[in-house]
Amino acid sequence: MSGRATFDFSGVSVLITGASSGIGFGVAEGFARAGANLTILAETDAIFEAAESLPGAVRALHCDITDAAAVTRSLGDIERVDVLINNAGLERPTPLTGTHPEGNATFERIVATNVIGTQNVTDTLAARIPDGGRIILTASIWSYTAVPGFSAYVASKHALLGLMRTWARELGPRRICVNAICPGWVRTGPAKNSLRELAESSGRSEAEVEAEVMAAQAIDGLLEPTDMAPPYMFLASDAAADITGQALNVDRGEVMA
Repeated sequence: MSGRATFDFSGVSVLITGASSGIGFGVAEGFARAGANLTILAETDAIFEAAESLPGAVRALHCDITDAAAVTRSLGDIERVDVLINNAGLERPTPLTGTHPEGNATFERIVATNVIGTQNVTDTLAARIPDGGRIILTASIWSYTAVPGFSAYVASKHALLGLMRTWARELGPRRICVNAICPGWVRTGPAKNSLRELAESSGRSEAEVEAEVMAAQAIDGLLEPTDMAPPYMFLASDAAADITGQALNVDRGEVMA
């Protein structure tokens, strides 16, 4: 098919966390090109460079979302958010073998970023999302499955679906739709690192592991970060006004659930 979905978010206030690179940046680019009043947030200074590279006037915020007080300060002057995209996340191995040099500190940081950080941002902004607004979480196909050695990441992504479903019920009376996107393998730095870790832990080459991943998909090839923007924009659009409490897999058919 040659047709492409087009969206107009002119005048719509959109905030995206974890948008300095990867999926977050790809989604931010989509909303920026669609005319959104865009704010992007991340915990590194790379967020400022990311904002400068996007079309239009994009506001950048530097904030560690695991710090509730910092979140309150950073988001304090934001009066309205029509679309909140909780994308910030951390993906690292946390094996039980005891050989990982950072051990439980890594586990705790992943859960703090992926779960507590998402709670901090959403709790801070919920009252500033107008009736009929949108909240979208970036979960994962690993929200349904499990991969050896990635317990913290897998557990945190399972937890995000629980948050999403609970918030959908809680905010439903205000017609705020809360949904999740579950990406498959997207060509990002963390995904490539995970492929490398899976290869090393299984004694195979990265090419062999990637071939195995691709074989599980109905459509071949790694997704690109820009491929992820349309599903988020659909859920943020008027076309999705009656969709809430749902997890949308964008994985080229790897997990059919």
